[in-house]
Amino acid sequence: MVGKERLRSLVEAAKKARLRAYSPYSGVKIGAAVLASDGAIYSGANIENASYGLSCCAERTAIFKAVSEGARKIVAVAVVGKSEEFTRPCGACRQVMVEFNPNMVVLRRGLDGFSEDGTAGSLLPAHFNPPGLSKK
Repeated sequence: MVGKERLRSLVEAAKKARLRAYSPYSGVKIGAAVLASDGAIYSGANIENASYGLSCCAERTAIFKAVSEGARKIVAVAVVGKSEEFTRPCGACRQVMVEFNPNMVVLRRGLDGFSEDGTAGSLLPAHFNPPGLSKK
């Protein structure tokens, strides 16, 4: 179980990451931070592109950053946006989350006071997983 103080630090890291978002097209700024099983925190922000499909969400930015640094299990992620609607991870982010831990704690926080906690698996119950992919 992750302590409350550590989760507060994770949310604060996501808030700071949000300030670094690159969103000249939508104006929507999202920050995310992940807590790896070794206690390290990695943050990321959404990065947009004029070719929208090449944009990357804050959640995937943070997870990919952690994985590229050697983390293989993520125990928690905090997503911070302006309001509830801007803290909902997209389907691609949900699949990436469950890849690294379906039991990952997901903390959604809105600057307007919105707050919701759950797990990656509850956000994407019928996700792709290694056992399912190995069936022939």
